Amino acid sequence: MSDRKQGAQNHLETEIAAQTSTPSARLLLLGVNHTTAPVAMRERLAIPTHRLADATRTLADQPGIREAMILSTCNRVEILTVQDGLHTGQEAGGSTPVDARFESARNVIRFLNDYLQVGATDIEPHLYQYHERDAIRHLFRVASSLDSMVVGEPQILGQVKQSWSVGREVGAVKSMLDPLLQRAFSVAKRVRTETQIGNTTVSVASVAAELARKIFGSLSGKTVLLVGAGKMSELSARHLIQQGATLLLVANRTESRAQAVAEALRSPTVTTSVIPLFQLQEQAHRADIVITSTGAGQVFTTDQARVLMQRRKNRPIFFIDIAVPRDVAPEVNNVEGCFVYDIDDLQKVAIQNRAVRNREAEAAESIVAREVERYTDRISQAPVTDAIKELLLSAEKVRQQELARIAQQLSRHPLTSDQMAAVERLTKSLASKLLHPQITALREAAGEREIEDSHSLGDAHHR
Repeated sequence: MSDRKQGAQNHLETEIAAQTSTPSARLLLLGVNHTTAPVAMRERLAIPTHRLADATRTLADQPGIREAMILSTCNRVEILTVQDGLHTGQEAGGSTPVDARFESARNVIRFLNDYLQVGATDIEPHLYQYHERDAIRHLFRVASSLDSMVVGEPQILGQVKQSWSVGREVGAVKSMLDPLLQRAFSVAKRVRTETQIGNTTVSVASVAAELARKIFGSLSGKTVLLVGAGKMSELSARHLIQQGATLLLVANRTESRAQAVAEALRSPTVTTSVIPLFQLQEQAHRADIVITSTGAGQVFTTDQARVLMQRRKNRPIFFIDIAVPRDVAPEVNNVEGCFVYDIDDLQKVAIQNRAVRNREAEAAESIVAREVERYTDRISQAPVTDAIKELLLSAEKVRQQELARIAQQLSRHPLTSDQMAAVERLTKSLASKLLHPQITALREAAGEREIEDSHSLGDAHHR
């Protein structure tokens, strides 16, 4: 081999070595949620929306942290980071040494300590941490609402997207986290599209709202009456308002409590008012949906229900009786236009829905598992793929330089177009033959079963 060819070969081998020995990055997800930390601790770690950008930027500026994203909700605070790692050869098994994992977790705990003034000894008993593939799996499950307090709830995906958007804006989410988060969103969409995980309600309050919606078709413009202002009835009212109810009446034995609930649920789109409990029978006909929770017994009898329907001119009314003992006589359900559901009815529907949602969750978990496998396989190939691309581009650069040098030497007697075409084919063929053993070795090391017989330098140049 000539000195020039030997030099080119050495250059290419140097490129391979450089590409396969660069430090790799470690992926860490560390956090607390509703299953590991009490609300008091979650409150201490919570980062409000207006501080999220500053917190993310500060985290990303910590030594050893390349990229970062913070997810902070009422039920969880999670920090996803990409940190400086060891050499690829030392992590070939896909796992990170224990000491490296400890150091990467300590970087995040140090940030929480400095930024939120929460001591490590207070945080550590509640923390969970996931690395590499486990971190990817956890992220996909969170985005798909498989790790939520109520599995299948839709809010978490929007919260993850907000954190991702903030991370990108401050330059903390870059080449590694950005595609990972985008894949998480894609996985969540698959779960929503291919399963029924989000189509069934699983709490008593949400079941009540869903049944009311089915009875009326739409709750837009409907009036809700709370008889008794307990927490469950208030929560049921919130769900009904979310479904479109616009007027809320509150009647309670303690009028100050009724006033407090009315004020809490009032908004620009929802009108609320308090009616004295002694006027309940006179005012009840105004309501389309009545939620009772007094436990006083027989607030609405059959005879009272018939009078109520006359005043409503037979327009349907829906009773949600969550009191024990019941406030609405069971026989009211036999009055034309009256629909009565007590706490047992609602719980039966909720239990059935939970069973359906659990079955759908199993299907969703299978989707997540397949997507984790696909994504980790792809990123495990990324260093080799990048090395091959860089190798091809570098070889093409050398080839073009040599062609330019020859063209300069032959400037007085330039080659014909046919001769130049022949030289192009020859140099491409030579470069391809020189690169083939190295590229084959890289692909085999990465575990690829199918190895292409040829590698087009021209195609790489145009890419």
